[in-house]
Amino acid sequence: MTTTKSLRKKYRKIPIFERIMALLALVNLTLVLFNMTYITFRDIYFDHIPRLTKIYDPIKGIEPNRDTEKYLNNFDKLKAKIPQGSNSVEVKKQLAELRELSVEMIDQNPFAVANKSGSLEKIKNRIRDRIPNPEDSAKESFRTLWSEQYLTQKGLIKELKWFEKDIQPLIAKNYYRGIGESGGLTDYFGIIDLPFIIIFGLEFLGRTFLISRRYSSVNWLEAMLWRWYDIFLLLPFLQLLRIIPVTIRLNDAQIINLETIRAQASRGFLAAIAQELTEVVVMQVINQVQKDVKNGELAKRIFSSQDRTYIDLNNINEIEAIGARLVQITVCKVIPEIQSDIEALIRYNVEKIVAESPAFQRFQQIPGVENLANQLSERLVKELSNLATKGPQNTYETVKAAMADAEGTKLSEQLVQRFSKVLGAELQEEHTLEELQSLVSAFLEEVKINYVMRMSDEDVEKILEETRQLQLKANQS
Repeated sequence: MTTTKSLRKKYRKIPIFERIMALLALVNLTLVLFNMTYITFRDIYFDHIPRLTKIYDPIKGIEPNRDTEKYLNNFDKLKAKIPQGSNSVEVKKQLAELRELSVEMIDQNPFAVANKSGSLEKIKNRIRDRIPNPEDSAKESFRTLWSEQYLTQKGLIKELKWFEKDIQPLIAKNYYRGIGESGGLTDYFGIIDLPFIIIFGLEFLGRTFLISRRYSSVNWLEAMLWRWYDIFLLLPFLQLLRIIPVTIRLNDAQIINLETIRAQASRGFLAAIAQELTEVVVMQVINQVQKDVKNGELAKRIFSSQDRTYIDLNNINEIEAIGARLVQITVCKVIPEIQSDIEALIRYNVEKIVAESPAFQRFQQIPGVENLANQLSERLVKELSNLATKGPQNTYETVKAAMADAEGTKLSEQLVQRFSKVLGAELQEEHTLEELQSLVSAFLEEVKINYVMRMSDEDVEKILEETRQLQLKANQS
């Protein structure tokens, strides 16, 4: 509900001027598309909206073809002479004229000028189907059609009605289109388009000027580049590209809502590249780390950092804090939990040593001393176990208690620093460093194979859907 109200509130803030200009741009684009497709759909307009073709044909430079127009005029004269009888001199004269014009139409093909040769082929096929002849000649069929004997035999009115229905519309749709001074086909659409270009041009100059005045860091030329898509409304060519500014204007005026389309388009784009992009990024990072490990650059950065001036952001030595926390967890949490395992391991080793020691075996052979030997062995296991588990914990507690005063804190810091230096020196030993580098490099190679393969199996669409649901929840809250 809150989202709907905010959208309505935003809609009311859209200036009426923006909506008018957006609708005007839509009207202009509609006219452009109509003009571009007029020739393609002219036959449909001719059949169903003949008045439209009479109005718009002159805009496209279309005029009746002289040859086909003459043919139809003679046909009209024939219909006008019918009341005089089929044997009258005038009717015979018109029939002879139509026979001659039919042959000329087939030979000269006046339909080619309008790229409508297919119409002539339809006419020829229909006349041959209507009046077959041994030669299968369209010319001979036309000669037969416009003969007194055939019309008298088949019925003059019947044949003329057939011609009006099946042949005349194909001939009537033919036209002639002139060539302009530029060398292209005649087209006066620019007369209709010019007022729109002037309006959008003035709006473009005014809008960009206001932008340059509103933002002091933007000059007029930069403001024009800001509204780059409006330039397509000013070009008399590449008119189809006007769909870009029209779509943007309609969306900005909230006449249409392209947010869903944009979201779906970006969703599909992300789904297409997210997996590959993620794999590439992960592989590059791992390869870089692996390279630094192999050539020793990572070790140099780690150990040489001890001698560098360190920039502290929060007055906390994070490395020391992490080390102290790990020690605390290890000593106070981990070791007590595994005390039974440590005790079992110590017992195994003590019993093994006892079993393999000749002196201890002879000691056990003394009468009355066997139980004492076993008690000593068990006591040794307990002491070693306590030493391994509780010893580090007690030591940690002692160090922690010592840190309560300034002297204890100083000694603890010295201990940590000394420990770090000694550990760093030991790790930089050639044999140790090579072994660690080899292990880390092998581990990274396994990560590349296993992790990246698992990542390839991830359902990217599912991840994007989860992201979208989170965005919707955030917008509703």
